Amino acid sequence: MNKKILALAVSAILLAGCSDDEKEVEVIKEVEVIKEVPPVEITSVKNVILMIGDGMGAQQVGLLEEYARRAPQSTYNSKNNMTALSKFANAGQMGLSLNAPYGETGSLVVDSACSATQLATGMASGSEMIGLDTHGNKVQTILEKAKAMGKATGLVSDTRITHATPAAFASHQPHRSQEAQIAAELVESGNVDVLLSGGARVFLPSNIKTDETERTAMAELGLPLSTYKKSKRSDDRNIILEAKNDHGYNLAFTGEQLNSVEGNKLLGLFSNSGMADGIAYSACKKDNSCTQPSLRDMTLKALDVLSKDEDGFFLMIEGGQIDWAGHVNDAGWMLHELLKFDEAVDAVYEWVKDRNDTLVVVTADHETGSFGFSYSRKDLPQAQTLSGDGMQGKDYKPNFNFGALSKLDRLYAQSGTFYDMMNQVDSDWDFSNSTGDQWAAAINNYSDFKVTAEQSSPIAEREENEYYVAEHKYLSAPEFPKINDFKEFYVYGDELHANLIGRTLGADQNTVWGTGTHTAAPVPVYAFGPQGVTKQFSTMQHHVELGQKMMNALIAE
Repeated sequence: MNKKILALAVSAILLAGCSDDEKEVEVIKEVEVIKEVPPVEITSVKNVILMIGDGMGAQQVGLLEEYARRAPQSTYNSKNNMTALSKFANAGQMGLSLNAPYGETGSLVVDSACSATQLATGMASGSEMIGLDTHGNKVQTILEKAKAMGKATGLVSDTRITHATPAAFASHQPHRSQEAQIAAELVESGNVDVLLSGGARVFLPSNIKTDETERTAMAELGLPLSTYKKSKRSDDRNIILEAKNDHGYNLAFTGEQLNSVEGNKLLGLFSNSGMADGIAYSACKKDNSCTQPSLRDMTLKALDVLSKDEDGFFLMIEGGQIDWAGHVNDAGWMLHELLKFDEAVDAVYEWVKDRNDTLVVVTADHETGSFGFSYSRKDLPQAQTLSGDGMQGKDYKPNFNFGALSKLDRLYAQSGTFYDMMNQVDSDWDFSNSTGDQWAAAINNYSDFKVTAEQSSPIAEREENEYYVAEHKYLSAPEFPKINDFKEFYVYGDELHANLIGRTLGADQNTVWGTGTHTAAPVPVYAFGPQGVTKQFSTMQHHVELGQKMMNALIAE
């Protein structure tokens, strides 16, 4: 029998033969018993929001937090120096998650496709697979399960909507490179209500540059053909028109169009490939000249559309260019990407902070670059006289350069990515005859950390690719930029000139990098929502388990 019912029954029997004073005592006892009934623990939710900072390991979070809390000119100074990530940390739970391809037949290091698939399915997957288990079988994702339950669904990214991370939640392909097939699958499946990102090039027909009928049709839909003129399809399918005419999607191609578009199905493609980088976004935000929506803008639009579904929703939001900056060892760019992502995290925090029907998980798929601040033997500190009574008449003079906080502001001051520097040296990316003078001029044009031609000359050095593989996407290049240590972990051909820029700037920035690819470091997990749901995330876990926990919380609702 329920405790409350039992208490009322006993009270009624006792009161029948009691004086008024005795009745008062029994009523008090009844109330006390009722108060002892514990509240029902909430163990499921109506909505799940997963935010993925691609490449955002603990080291990257450290860069963001150091900048926010201690940079002399921190943009967080008006916000009590608190990041949105810290707001979630204070209000929810924190844990760590391993992320390598899972199981005894897996491997040590993960790529974004496998990692996102494991988060999406709660099952082990293989490197570079999309939505498949280790045997190559299609596996239902959390997004697809949410849709089967009648919930609304959405994917948001500042890379391409067909890129590995968003694709893994709503597509099933043997390899992440099959973006043209992924584009068609995302639209045809009917599983995703809101798709907001870049990547128009795999939605446009191969003849978009020459077929005037196609170009006119797209212009009438509001597609700026000067920006979206290139196709990466090998056929003449127009997936954008199919989305509108056959599958009921409303379309948006600019930030202004996104603001005004209505309906519960939305396809927004805001660039031909990846969207504007974090440095470019920071610049256009200052003078209000942005034409693309920000990651925050897309997040708010997705929340507005999906939350209208009374059954709830699943939404994945990716800050994908943290990873891109990490791959080329660009600390200034990476800081701006972290700021852009945290801006979107803040939008989610404000939306969810007073709710108890939503689980928010913020994590990364992996760490990129093996980044860190480090102390060095360059620019040793000068001796100082301190007033403390423990100095015993001696000066304060550390043995090494531990890094001035002002370097955080100088990283933020970077006005272009390492790719912008490469484009200045040669817009066609032919660096076979580049010089130290050219590289120094490009670096000094965009970075607050200045270099000489002599310091920059190693960036121009090239050597025979001893790991040549015919027809390989990257390793078929006969020459590679010359990497002097750990060269096996720098794999992306001529892009490695950017990594060499990072090496050139590292000593002055107090930054170090260990790789041009990913590491197996555990990544942070922030979980916010009902405690009965979130307490399980405060542990060391694996992304497979993380995916299972999210699915269980949503499905049990």
